[in-house]
Amino acid sequence: MLAPSRALDSLRQVVATHPQADTTRVRSLQALATEVGKQQPVEAIALTKQALALARQIADPVGEGQALLRLGTLYRRQADYTPALQYTEQARRLFTRRADLAGLSNVYMQLSLIYMVQGSPVPAVQAALKGLHLAEQVGDPQAQVRLRATLGNIYHQVGDYHSAVLVLQTALRDARKIGDERAIASALNVLGNSYQQQQRYQLALASYQQAIALNRKLGDSKSETIDEIDVAELYEEQGRYALALLHGQRARQLTRTGNDMFSLPAAELILARVYLALSQPDSAIALARHGLQLSQQHRNNENIRNASDVLARAYSARHDSARAFQYLQLFVAYKDTLSGEEVQRQTSALRYGFELDKKQQQIALLTKTRQLQAQKSARQRQQLYALLAGLGGLLVLASLLWRNIVLKQRANRQLNERNDQIAQQRDNLDQALHQLQATQSQLVQREKMASLGELTAGVAHEIQNPLNFVNNFAEVSGELLAELRQELDAEPLLAARRAVLSALLQDLDGMQQKIAEHGHRADSIVKGMLEHSRASTGQRRPTDLNALVDEYLRLSYHGLRAKNKNFNVLITTHLDPHMGLVEVVPQDLSRVLLNLFTNAFYAVAEKQRNVARPYQPEVRVCTRRHTSEVEIRVRDNGTGIAAALTDKVFQPFFTTKPPGEGTGLGLSLSYDMVTRVHGGTLSVDTQEGEFTEFIIRLPLDVEE
Repeated sequence: MLAPSRALDSLRQVVATHPQADTTRVRSLQALATEVGKQQPVEAIALTKQALALARQIADPVGEGQALLRLGTLYRRQADYTPALQYTEQARRLFTRRADLAGLSNVYMQLSLIYMVQGSPVPAVQAALKGLHLAEQVGDPQAQVRLRATLGNIYHQVGDYHSAVLVLQTALRDARKIGDERAIASALNVLGNSYQQQQRYQLALASYQQAIALNRKLGDSKSETIDEIDVAELYEEQGRYALALLHGQRARQLTRTGNDMFSLPAAELILARVYLALSQPDSAIALARHGLQLSQQHRNNENIRNASDVLARAYSARHDSARAFQYLQLFVAYKDTLSGEEVQRQTSALRYGFELDKKQQQIALLTKTRQLQAQKSARQRQQLYALLAGLGGLLVLASLLWRNIVLKQRANRQLNERNDQIAQQRDNLDQALHQLQATQSQLVQREKMASLGELTAGVAHEIQNPLNFVNNFAEVSGELLAELRQELDAEPLLAARRAVLSALLQDLDGMQQKIAEHGHRADSIVKGMLEHSRASTGQRRPTDLNALVDEYLRLSYHGLRAKNKNFNVLITTHLDPHMGLVEVVPQDLSRVLLNLFTNAFYAVAEKQRNVARPYQPEVRVCTRRHTSEVEIRVRDNGTGIAAALTDKVFQPFFTTKPPGEGTGLGLSLSYDMVTRVHGGTLSVDTQEGEFTEFIIRLPLDVEE
C-alpha cells in the first residue's frame, strides 16, 4: 500500500493527466476526494462537486449517486446538516428512479446518521430500519452491519441500553466475520458507551481501548478523538480526575491537529466537567461556554444539553443563581427532546412494526409454498391415474407397476408430512403475529395514558398559579383583620356599635380561615396531581430491600411521633434474611413504602383515639423472597376499610380520611409506581374495624 502522501500525489497525477470527460475521470475525482477528505474536508467537497457535475454531464448515474452520497457524508461530518440532507434526498430520488435497492439502503443509513446527530431519534430509527430491510433484501452484509451499529447507537442515545447492547453485539460479531474494521471500531465505541451507562466499567474501558487502537491503525483521527473523549468521561464518572484530564486534553489536541470542529465541543465539555469536579468553576465556565457556542452553531442538541448542565452547576457553585437558573432551563428543554418515555415508546413501536412486517412476509411465503406443493401433488396424482389406466392390460409389467405405486405413495406420505410441518410453522407464526399485534395495542394504550398524564399536569400547573394567589391573599387578609381590630379598639365607639363591628369582624375572620384551610387543601391536591402525572426517571439498580424497608418504616414512625408525642405503636418486622439485592428504582419504591407506612400509622392512631376498650396499636411488616418474585406485606390492626370501598382505594382522588386530611392520590401514585415502573402488583386485604394489609409483589429478573 502506498504511504498517504504518495497515494495522494499519485491520484493528483491521474486527475491531471486524464482531462477527458468520461467515467474514468469521475472515478478518479471521487478517489482523490476520499483521500483528501482525511485532512482537508473543504477541498474534498469541491472535488466531489466536480465529479457530480461531470457525472451529470456524461449521464453517468452510478457516479452521480456515489457523488451525492459522498457530499451528504462530507457535509454531515462538517455539521452542516441542511446541504447534507439536500444531497442525500437527491440521491434517494435518483436510486428510487433506478430501483437501486442497494443504493437506497446506503441513503437511509446516511439519513439515519444525520437525524441521529441532530438529536431526532424517532426519524433516525425509522430510516435505519428501512435501510436494514433493504440491505437484507439485496444481501449486502456490510450495509447490514453498519445499519445495526447505527441502530445500536440510536437505542443508546434514547437510553434503551439493553437493546443497544444486544444489537451492537450482533453488529460486532458480523463485522468481524466480514473484516470491516471501520464498522468494528464504530460498534466497539457505542458498545463501550452502553456498558458505561450500565456501570459495567471494565467492559466499557476494554471496548474503548480496542476502538482507539483500531482507529489509530486506520489513521482515523476523528474517530480516535471520540474514543478519547469517551475514556475521559469514563474516568470522570469514576472520580479518577487525573486520568480524565489526560485523555480529555489528548482529545482536544487531536481536534486541533485534525481541524475537527465537530468533536471540539465534546472535548471541551468533558474537560469542563472535570474542572467543575475539581472545584475550578471559572475554568469550567470558560470551556463550557465555548463548547455551547460551537454546539449551537452546529445544532448538536446533545452537546447543547450537556453544556447547559455544566454551566448551570458551575454558576451555582459561584452562587450566581440567575445565570444558573437560565442554563438549567436550557438543559431541561434539550433534555426532554433527547430522552423520555415518549421517544422510547415511538422507537419501540418502530421496532415492533419492523418485526411484524418480517413475520407477515414469512407467513405469506409459507402459504405460497404450501399452495405450490398442493398443485404439484395434484399433478402427481393425475400422472399416477393415467399410468395405471395405460398399464391395466400389461400383466407382465405388474411387478414394476406395483413398485412404482409404492414409491409414489411413499412420496405422498413425505409430502403430507411436509405439509403438516408447514401448517404447524404457519400456526406458530400466526400466534407470534397476534402477540405482536397485542403489544402494539398496549403501546397505543400507554400513549393514551401518557397524553392523559400530560393533560393532568397541564391543568394542575394552570390551577396552581391562581391558587397561590388565593392562599397568599388569605394570609394577608388575616394580618389585615388583626390590624383592623387594633385600629377599632383605639377608636371611641358606642358599645352597641362596637359589638356590631366585632361580630362582623369575627364572621369575616371565620370566613378568611375557611378560605385559607380549603386553599391549602386544594394546594395539596394540585401537588398530588403533579406528582401523579410525573413519569419516573429513575434507573433500576441493585438495592438492599430489607434495609430500604427498615429505613422508611423508622422514618415514617418518627415523623408521626414528631406531630403527636403521646402516640406509641408496637412495630413488628419479619425481614427475610435471604432477600439479598433486588433490581428496583429505590427513589420510587421508597415513596410507595413511605405512603403505606404512613397510612398504617394513621389507621391505628385513629382507632386508638375513637375506641373505648383497651387496645394495643400494632403495625407488622414482612418481606419474603420467592423463586420468581419478592413480596412486601404491610399490615395494621387499625380501622380497616369497608368492603364496598376496597375496589376504589387505588383510584385517584379517593380517600377514606376526613376532609382536609388526605388528597386521595397517595395510593393511586403508589399503585402506578409498583405496576407501571416495576411491572409488579399492589393489592389490599382488609376487614372493617379489624385490620388492613397491603401486599406488594415485584418480579425478579431472569439474570438474578
